Amino acid sequence: MIQLYAFDDQRAQSDALAKAVGDALHASLAAQAATSQSGVRPAMLAVSGGSSPRPFLQTLSTQAFDWPRIAVTLVDDRWVPETDSASNAQLAHDTLLRNAAKDATFWPLADTSQDLNAHVAALNADPRFRAVPDVAILGMGEDGHTASIFADAPEWDFALTTTDRFVAVHPGSAPHARVSWSMSALKEVKHLFLLIAGPRKMDVLNAASASLQKNAISQLANDKGVRLDVYWCAN
Repeated sequence: MIQLYAFDDQRAQSDALAKAVGDALHASLAAQAATSQSGVRPAMLAVSGGSSPRPFLQTLSTQAFDWPRIAVTLVDDRWVPETDSASNAQLAHDTLLRNAAKDATFWPLADTSQDLNAHVAALNADPRFRAVPDVAILGMGEDGHTASIFADAPEWDFALTTTDRFVAVHPGSAPHARVSWSMSALKEVKHLFLLIAGPRKMDVLNAASASLQKNAISQLANDKGVRLDVYWCAN
């Protein structure tokens, strides 16, 4: 199910999404405190890279959340060193993990000192990621990919069907190998947001939700068990 929130300017979009994310994180922490018998684990927040989320992440960094109880991770990352400008981890450090959010813990997804497949196997065995993120903010490409689940990657079928949390992906149309949460993991996220802008992205989303297509956002939008809150800015 898609719930659309439309905005005329980026500032209003960022402010509204930051409030929604904060409410979701607060609810997750409260639920854990009410049910946990052995202490409260951090609430896990997964964010996306790219240029579009930069203003939102900067806004989010200033919010007065309970950041010491929040672990920030990524929806996906390119298989590059963190010092590379293509690294989503670098983007998170530059935009989100500062101001009030400097007190959050960061759990990166890429470590290029290791073999990619071995690293993905280690992530899948990591107890920190036994649970999926409590809150995830997705982006979307004009080809309908989200996270790094690309329809032209040889791992497409595996990324859609595996119960593993993480997959290695080699997109055909985009540079760099990737580490990404799998489709099954994304479908488990309780608070799933999509941040997009512009009429072209809305056209892609509308087509993807109208009928099942071979792209990741369509797989999410057409799953009756998934709620996707879309924050769209017209400009």
